Amino acid sequence: MLSHAAALSLFGAFALAAPAPQGALPTLSAMTAPIPPVRSSQVTGPTSHGPFSGTPTVLGALSRPATMMTLPNVPAPSPSYVNPNGLLQNDETVPYQPAGGQGTNGTQPYYHPLSDFDYQSFTLALYQEWIELDLFHNGLATFSVADFEAAGLTAEDRFLIEFMANQEVGHSTMISNILGAAAPAQCTYNYPFKTVREFIDFNQRLTRFGESGVYGFLGHLDSRAAATLLLQAITTEARQQLIFRQFNGQFPMPVWFEVGIPQSWAWTLLAPYISSCPANNTRLAWQNFPSLTVLNEPNPNKIDPQINPNVSSAVTGSDPSNSTVVASSNYCPNATAVGSDCSAAISHNRTLPLSYPGRPIYLQWGNAGQAVGPNNSYVTSRSPTADAPRYAMFVNQLNATYVPLMNISGNTGVAIQPNTSTFAGDPTINGTSFIVVTSQNVYVTPFNLSNINPFVFAGPVLYSSG
Repeated sequence: MLSHAAALSLFGAFALAAPAPQGALPTLSAMTAPIPPVRSSQVTGPTSHGPFSGTPTVLGALSRPATMMTLPNVPAPSPSYVNPNGLLQNDETVPYQPAGGQGTNGTQPYYHPLSDFDYQSFTLALYQEWIELDLFHNGLATFSVADFEAAGLTAEDRFLIEFMANQEVGHSTMISNILGAAAPAQCTYNYPFKTVREFIDFNQRLTRFGESGVYGFLGHLDSRAAATLLLQAITTEARQQLIFRQFNGQFPMPVWFEVGIPQSWAWTLLAPYISSCPANNTRLAWQNFPSLTVLNEPNPNKIDPQINPNVSSAVTGSDPSNSTVVASSNYCPNATAVGSDCSAAISHNRTLPLSYPGRPIYLQWGNAGQAVGPNNSYVTSRSPTADAPRYAMFVNQLNATYVPLMNISGNTGVAIQPNTSTFAGDPTINGTSFIVVTSQNVYVTPFNLSNINPFVFAGPVLYSSG
């Protein structure tokens, strides 16, 4: 709970200096308040990175016995509130405050988890903030000034990345304070990029599923007070994702709505990049699904993404697209024509889209039982109800769209990119979409998307659809 002094430092405080002469305005001077410490110091040089090579001391997600294997399909309750005329239906709580709402009755807010669901959700969010703090610093330390400038990123752009790392110091500190003594510490990571372009592409993918992962659980948290603080952090991350798209020469916001995904999807995407963690780090309860790879991922480094689409363009999870295999004649950072240029810019509009409805997407999935994540101590799994790969599920914006898998052979299959819209004029499959392979085409909505988890056979993978 915030102290009075800490609350003053958040919102700004001023003290009257000396009594002002008659008729004159008083002179205001800043009041000094205690500065809350951060949990992590700023690391500006290279740090240790690479895959885990030891022996795990524990295997599997944190768990207790489950009360059921799948959730029942319970009808929505009858609404207790209906407004047929736009007028106030009940007396106001206090003047100018309509009746209703949560936490509006004068009760002091409690900024801590109120359930295992809350605690595990915030713990996942902290793992995400820790990797972003390390990642942004690591890219700045790994590549030279010449490397960044060759990618069109100036000293001012690099400072923006540094400032985004500073933001993660605040986010990780805040979530640690929410969680309390058992909040996990920062880990060691293994990154898949080899060039500045790949570093930026990986950033825009990582911040995409970090943002979407929080949107997926934010409305389900029992602690509304803690959810409010997390919302104020994740809106900053949304801006980071937009900026990294601009740095990568992609249209910054090609959707009308931002998508939310379940925690197990976010953890499946995040875990492969964590090499090792301190032995006593709090473990996660979320599922690690088998991996999913798009073998012909549209490469945002190409002028025409459909030229040689299968040459080193496979993307697993949220790996970046390979920037070194594109022919110079098709390398869009070097292009100058409007519609072809994808150098860093506030906005670019591509003449040739990255993907299109009807495009065949070649998928390959991994197996259950594979060691993954910190210290190789988590294991990929699928529920018994995920008995076979039958559908590819495309999730973006407000929509979840299933298409049948075709040409299934072993661990591979083909899906056709669907032609679907949220509303007229807004193609759903745009931006960076999520694909999972499922055994059933269960009806879900943005608020209960996690109901598909017992039927997820593999994935998700991030698909560059715009």
